Amino acid sequence: MRRAGWARDDYADRMADTPSGGYLSPSPPVPGAPPGGPGAPGMPRRRFRWRRALVLAGVILFIAASAIFIIFTLGASLGAEALLVGTAAAILPVPVLVACFLWLDRYEPEPLKYLVFCFAWGAFVSTSISLLVNETAANWFDDQGLPAGLTAVLVAPFIEELTKTLGPILLLVFRRREWSGITDGLVYCGLSAIGFAMVENILYLGGLGYASGNEQYGPATGAQQVIAIFIGRILLFGFAHPLFSSLAGIGLGIAARSADRRVRFFAPVAGLLLAMMLHGAWNLLPTLAEATGEVLISVVGIVGVMVPIFFGMVGFAVWLRAWEGRLTERILPDYVRAGWLTPPEVAALSSLGRRHAARVWAQRVGGEAGLRAMRGYQFAATRLALLRDGATRGLDRRPADRERTAREERELLDSISMYRSYFVGRDPQSPVGVWDGQRYHLRFPDGSQRAVEAPEEPVVPIPVVLAPPPQPPPPAYLAGYGYGYGPHGQHPPAHWPPGHR
Repeated sequence: MRRAGWARDDYADRMADTPSGGYLSPSPPVPGAPPGGPGAPGMPRRRFRWRRALVLAGVILFIAASAIFIIFTLGASLGAEALLVGTAAAILPVPVLVACFLWLDRYEPEPLKYLVFCFAWGAFVSTSISLLVNETAANWFDDQGLPAGLTAVLVAPFIEELTKTLGPILLLVFRRREWSGITDGLVYCGLSAIGFAMVENILYLGGLGYASGNEQYGPATGAQQVIAIFIGRILLFGFAHPLFSSLAGIGLGIAARSADRRVRFFAPVAGLLLAMMLHGAWNLLPTLAEATGEVLISVVGIVGVMVPIFFGMVGFAVWLRAWEGRLTERILPDYVRAGWLTPPEVAALSSLGRRHAARVWAQRVGGEAGLRAMRGYQFAATRLALLRDGATRGLDRRPADRERTAREERELLDSISMYRSYFVGRDPQSPVGVWDGQRYHLRFPDGSQRAVEAPEEPVVPIPVVLAPPPQPPPPAYLAGYGYGYGPHGQHPPAHWPPGHR
């Protein structure tokens, strides 16, 4: 048997003869840079597109105009002092709520620009439209001699949930490939709801709280009312708006991972309707309590209905949080059989605890560069699992989408190989060897070499070097065309992927 590094040397020679030099490029990507960025290997430079730039500029201007409108409206209604007090108090819970939703998205964090977009959409666009519609409806009910409280029950839930969800819907329509499932729906809709709740709380804390109390009895009373409203509205029931919108987020997440057009239409509609009904029921409780004088109605409704729904949603979100880890454990063995990954790598990706252990290990053997590379490696591996899962589900209907998926898959595999180079083979406590897709070829301290089968429960992060195959495993839609998985010589032909008919 040849020495343990035979596969690395032969593959390096083969890749050096290719026009691109393969992933053994002398200029590796910056560790920690997400795949698909400017530093990713093999990525073509994106051309500047005027249409895309104009759309982006239009969206930014629309959000900015909405922000100016809502700030001017609140300032004119509350006054500068009450606006500042309300803003300061309303911002306090925002970091905590945002952190809770980002905590859900640890496996494959969403791009910051999309998170900011959803938050800004809820804070400015949704509140501006909802304010105009709600005031118009309240005036109409008043003209008809009907109670103004009907606005909170019949109008506000529908317009507020619709406008809060519209921002994430736009992301789903124009950036569907960025959606990994229900988790992303919860995060995007949750951030939109947090932005909306923040601005709405400014109105309550600054208007009904500080401005009202200060006008009647002075600043001390105004401050006391701000504290009372803060406790009741934010500390006790600050989960309300994120809870409502999370139902719509579930519907959007289901639609994002479904190839059935009926599901892609009815799932968001059903989620949005459930969000509207839950919001309407929430607003109905204090309205009925005030109309009947029975405070018990609100207590029973909140404790008996809303709180159980809230904890049920929290439990579902915690369970869902590990879905992407289970997905990598289920999907990535395809690449193990093809020789692109080793069994310990897949095992090290299956939970957040193991991912943390892998980062600690990478930092020990590779320093800060190894740590950043492991983070980029884990992100790329998760994206790879999601990409292949989407292909298996039939999400790519057009030939252009399938070609893009195949290209992105190869780019992610190249990125994984580059990131791995920062820490693989550097641990003196690990045996020297090569994984060929079926077994390990290990060289032991006494100089002997032999093949060893993979253990049933591999837990060591990355003990050996890979013998990289020439091609990735075939796409899911070719599973019935005779293309099998296997190491070296059993991979799809060089013309993969063929045109899909």
